[in-house]
Amino acid sequence: MISTARATLVPAGIWAVDPSHSTVGFSVKHLGIATVRGEFDEFEGTLEIDDGDASARAFGTVQGVSVNTKDAGRDEHLRSADFFGVEANPELRFESTRVTPVDGDTFEIEGDLSMNGVTKPVSLTAEVQGLETDPWGNERVGLEVRGQLNRRDWNMTFNQALGSGNLLVGEKVKLQLDIAAVKQG
Repeated sequence: MISTARATLVPAGIWAVDPSHSTVGFSVKHLGIATVRGEFDEFEGTLEIDDGDASARAFGTVQGVSVNTKDAGRDEHLRSADFFGVEANPELRFESTRVTPVDGDTFEIEGDLSMNGVTKPVSLTAEVQGLETDPWGNERVGLEVRGQLNRRDWNMTFNQALGSGNLLVGEKVKLQLDIAAVKQG
């Protein structure tokens, strides 16, 4: 299990992400002054927690075509080769390479993120929001996962300089995942 000397973060087992109670989101600056948020509507993920920190794993996939920023034109542009390139690379994939406890409810997840035909390492911070048994007897865990990346590292280079010196689309992308996972069998 992922643990520290003080507390257990997530009990041992295989945990499947519940998409109807989870979000996989991102935010990026537009014109250097406003934050645009988006989500992916189609995704899945798994946490494999064994009795020991070294063996904990997290992995998941996102369907790039499901990007949703509440603007159909922008979403279509994000699906294009300028950004996610979903025609050639329909899935975004993440697989952890290391999970390290930080304190009683937080851990760092290092892993490889593949999107737009490029695989690069990323670091995420996950905070356990709680453990609960639902009315049907299923064990659930809630996680808030945050991270940041530079989209240029994944060959997402579309941009336009503005007269003010700002860019049309920010290069720094913040990742926000709010995960509810259900313990399997």
